[in-house]
Amino acid sequence: MSSIPATSNGFPVSYDRIEASIGKPAIDASLDGTTYAPYWLRHPDRPAALPSLEGNLTTDLLVVGGGYCGLWTALLAKEENPDREVVLIEGQTVGWAASGRNGGFCEASLVHGESNGEKHLPGENQRLAELGAENLAGIIGTVKKYDIDCDLVESGVLTVATEKHQVQWLKEEAAQDPELVAMDASHVRTHIDSPLFEGGNWDRHGTVLVHPAKLAWGLRRVCLNLGVRIFEHTKGEELISTSTEIRVRTGAGHITARSVALATNAFPSLLKRHRLHTIPVFDYALMTEPLTAAQRQFIGWKENMGLADMNNRFHYSRPTIDEDGGWRLLYGGYDAIYHYGREVKPQYDRHDATFRKLAAHFLGTFPQLEGIKFSHAWGGAIDTCSRFFAFFDTSHSGRVAYCAGFTGLGVGATRFGARVMLDLLSGSKTELTELEMARKKPLPFPPEPAAWLGVKLMTHGLVQADRNEGRRGPFLRAMDAVGMGFDS
Repeated sequence: MSSIPATSNGFPVSYDRIEASIGKPAIDASLDGTTYAPYWLRHPDRPAALPSLEGNLTTDLLVVGGGYCGLWTALLAKEENPDREVVLIEGQTVGWAASGRNGGFCEASLVHGESNGEKHLPGENQRLAELGAENLAGIIGTVKKYDIDCDLVESGVLTVATEKHQVQWLKEEAAQDPELVAMDASHVRTHIDSPLFEGGNWDRHGTVLVHPAKLAWGLRRVCLNLGVRIFEHTKGEELISTSTEIRVRTGAGHITARSVALATNAFPSLLKRHRLHTIPVFDYALMTEPLTAAQRQFIGWKENMGLADMNNRFHYSRPTIDEDGGWRLLYGGYDAIYHYGREVKPQYDRHDATFRKLAAHFLGTFPQLEGIKFSHAWGGAIDTCSRFFAFFDTSHSGRVAYCAGFTGLGVGATRFGARVMLDLLSGSKTELTELEMARKKPLPFPPEPAAWLGVKLMTHGLVQADRNEGRRGPFLRAMDAVGMGFDS
């Protein structure tokens, strides 16, 4: 059985050194026969594609983008006013991009963690936490109201320390939040057994787990039932303003609307002034083959909870249950790959070096699962902004609203983003439109080659911080000072 080497002080070695300790033969064997495609999107319940738009039409509200943000915008708009005509267009199929490729962690946080919110929006961080909790309750309520089959699980997330110095961080978090269930190493291992885990905090209320693609498809069904017209394989190519309306040109016609909500996230915005505010960063994940009863007993993962570690370059993991009852584990994170030029290309969805790292880290975390294979491996683009949570904008005299920059929080926070966009388009002042979060934009990323170099330096700084008990070096401290640092 594989073993995890330790440093001279007894700490587990950094994850970036585990690959060598596992060895090439074990990694090769675990990835032998892997399907390089998103596990979630290969589900038998995947709906047939809807027709594309051919010709011209007119509507009250046009939503551009068929991921979570666009779907929530359309759904909430129809709930708010059933008589409103709403059209949604999607360049591929609903949920095919980030909404169908993520880990299925639906979080209450709107700001990528309390400390990151305190850094960027200290004056309203507490209120945003309350709004985030309300937003998560709204998601759960919608799932139940419309009977959306998305494998919703309300068991929360266990955050673990994998280095001894992180145990103090856990204690500090638990002292600030009495609802956290604090665990020492032995207690953690009664829930999820790994030789790397030094302690943990179980947050039972701040996150739910979902099947991400089934959530997107469920929202699509609800939108259609409410009267939203959805056109797939219909890309918005140009936004043109008239004196009273907005026109969006598509490949085979155009749509004229009183207002437009742009929810294209990692893909280039129809408003070019936003092009520097986000970059597409690629995240990757593996899915195991179904575990045997003995393997499940070895790791003791009794509760259907999520799992994450406390490193800057963190991993996330969670169980998922097949239609036939097979019990698998998803494992992702760690690498966040940015490709020069800001482009989103299909070939970037596969990154073999990262898949090998993840396989090694998984086997190092759960050495008792030696010999397990990964059935699926995939990646996808995340719309990352410099403050690590969503931002908003309006244009064309308030008739166009824009939202992007969720940076991995899209499963939950996109519903909140949809609410803000609809309030902005209403032309009325509301609590949401007056939030500093809605009015203040993150710093833009520089053009190339500075953006690519900056991401490389940031990644290197995060690696060094993880190797140095979390202490941030000069570059990270400089980024913190100008408002482009990350502390989650």
